[in-house]
Amino acid sequence: MASLRQLEYFVAIADAGSLRQAAQRLGVTQPTLTVQLRALEEVLGVTLFERTRSATLLTPGGRGLLPEARALIAQWRNIVESAHLISEHSHSTYRLGVPQTLGPYLLPSLLPSLHQRFQQLRLHVREEVPDMLLKGLEEGQFDLVIGPISTVPEAVVREPLFREPLFLASPVDMAVPPLADVGEVDLSGLEILAVDERHTLRREVERICEQTGARLNNDYEGTSLDTLRQMVVMGMGLAFLPALYVRSEIHRPEELRVQPLQGGRLFREHAFLYRRHAPSRQFYRELHSHIRDVISRDLSDTVTPLG
Repeated sequence: MASLRQLEYFVAIADAGSLRQAAQRLGVTQPTLTVQLRALEEVLGVTLFERTRSATLLTPGGRGLLPEARALIAQWRNIVESAHLISEHSHSTYRLGVPQTLGPYLLPSLLPSLHQRFQQLRLHVREEVPDMLLKGLEEGQFDLVIGPISTVPEAVVREPLFREPLFLASPVDMAVPPLADVGEVDLSGLEILAVDERHTLRREVERICEQTGARLNNDYEGTSLDTLRQMVVMGMGLAFLPALYVRSEIHRPEELRVQPLQGGRLFREHAFLYRRHAPSRQFYRELHSHIRDVISRDLSDTVTPLG
C-alpha cells in the first residue's frame, strides 16, 4: 500500500521537475527518493514520470493522479491540524508564505509581538512570489499568506491588512524636482527600473509608467529590491520602492534620494489570507486581529492600516 510520504515525494518531484531538486527541497538523498518513487509506481501499477537527462516529466498517468495525491495530502494535513486544535492551537506549527519584497521588511516588526502573545506558536516562514503564494495556499503548501494579493477564489478568505505607499528613488546627482514637488508629469520620458515580472510590484510599476508616460526599462530587471536599489545608485534609472523597504534598508541618504510622488495611486495593498474551511480558521481570525493591532501601533507612521 502506498504511504503518505511516498505521495509527498511524488508531488515534490512533480513540482520541482527533477529528482535532484526535489531531493534538495525535501532534505533526503536522491537514491532514497528514487527507491520510494519506484515503490510507489509498483504499488500503483503506473509509471508516474518520464526520466530524461535534463528533466523528470509527468507521464499522462502521473498527470491524472497528481490532483488526487494533492487532495489526499491536504486532507491529512487537515486531520493533523484538527488534532492540534483539540489540544491547543497555539502549540502548532503553521506555514506562513510571504513575498520576497515584503517579508524581510515586515516580519521583524511582527514576530516578537506574535511570540509574546502566542508563546508556543511556531511559524515556518517561506518566501515566494505572490502568484505561487496563492497557488500554494490553495494546495495546502501554506496555511497562511500575507501579501499584495487582490483577487482570490471562493475557497480563500482575504482579510485586508494595510496599504503601503511606493516612493520614487533616484540617484542623488539626478536633476529631479524638490522632495515635495515631484509629480506624475515629471516622470514623462524618464527611465524606470523594476523587479522581474514574477512580482506584483512590477505590474504596479507598469501601470504607473503607462499612466505617466515614463519608460519601463525591459533590458534590466532587478531580482530583488536590493538589486533594484543598487541599479538606481549606479545611475541606471529610477525605481519605485515600497515604504517598508525604505524604512528598513535606506540608511544612507547621500547614496539615494527617496521621495513621494504627488498625485496618482502609488501604493500596494496587503492582505492576510487563509483557506475558508481550514480547521484553524477561528485561530487565524485571532491572528489577523492581533497582526492588524501591531501594525496600527508600530507601523502607522509608514503604512495605512485597513479593515
